[in-house]
Amino acid sequence: MDELTQLRELRADAPVPDRAALAPGRALLTDAIAGRSRRARRLRADWRIASLGAVVAITAAALFITPLVDAPAPRPSAPATVAGDLDLSSPEAALGRAADFLERQEVPSEPRADQWIYLREVGGDPAQPTRKDGSDSGVTVSVEKPDPDSWIPYDDKAAENDESDTDYRTARESYKIASDLPEDPDALLAELRKVFPTGSGPDGPPEAKGEHSFRALSVLLESYPIPPDALARVYRAMATVDGVEVTGHLIRDASGRQVIAVTREYDGRDVRREILIDPVDYSYAGQRDVVTRTHEIPGPGSLEPMVYQRGDILIDIARTRAAVVDAKGQKP
Repeated sequence: MDELTQLRELRADAPVPDRAALAPGRALLTDAIAGRSRRARRLRADWRIASLGAVVAITAAALFITPLVDAPAPRPSAPATVAGDLDLSSPEAALGRAADFLERQEVPSEPRADQWIYLREVGGDPAQPTRKDGSDSGVTVSVEKPDPDSWIPYDDKAAENDESDTDYRTARESYKIASDLPEDPDALLAELRKVFPTGSGPDGPPEAKGEHSFRALSVLLESYPIPPDALARVYRAMATVDGVEVTGHLIRDASGRQVIAVTREYDGRDVRREILIDPVDYSYAGQRDVVTRTHEIPGPGSLEPMVYQRGDILIDIARTRAAVVDAKGQKP
């Protein structure tokens, strides 16, 4: 079988739980970490791995993530690159190729204020650590079983006026932020660091420049839509961030697709963040947090430490569909 045929077959989307399905469980963890309430609809990108110990300390009962299953017809592959065209030798090569492709695409009209953003995402079960004595840690997450699809208003004035969350931006705000980003990578990254400020107080200590830049990029990339020319500028800037790498082969995401992984290890931690990119149309395809070295985190009280194994996946979210629609509940 030739590579193009393989790639096309891999592009069939798996039905899955969307971001809204995973948000309640993830919110439990981030609330414990940050020590304050956060909106469930927003999955914050600064997932501070150093605070996993705090999660363990306050988790008294084992909860469970329920996989969600729904089966819509898969969407066809986007006509773009083929596997043989990919160059994963470096971030500059991979992201430069993506930017070149995006710069050739027609920029669609901005969505109307009355339109909605439809998202469908799959979330793989996070790794459950074990105790040093080999017993189950009991640290998992509880998630109800809501509708696996989500709709977000493109223009949400109430959310725009809520300044309690420094990372959250509405779809309309994100579109404008992306559209106005400068061409120069250094200037672009500086602008995003201002838009998505680094942590302080209950959000943890300020991040170093490279980690802050990568998180800000990750937050923006979760937004939809981003004009293709703006996305090209974002990818070129991402390639310049200190510590950014690209996996030298395609990886499988939570939906089973093969995707590009652009990675950066959290500063001073044994976990890396992976931004996933579709190798066909170079759209944002999801994110993962992966343990890079087997290590222990002290357990609360007299409990044995928890052990995370190298390769454990702590966060695994794959975006399988995104579109602009005319009404809430409408599917493309």
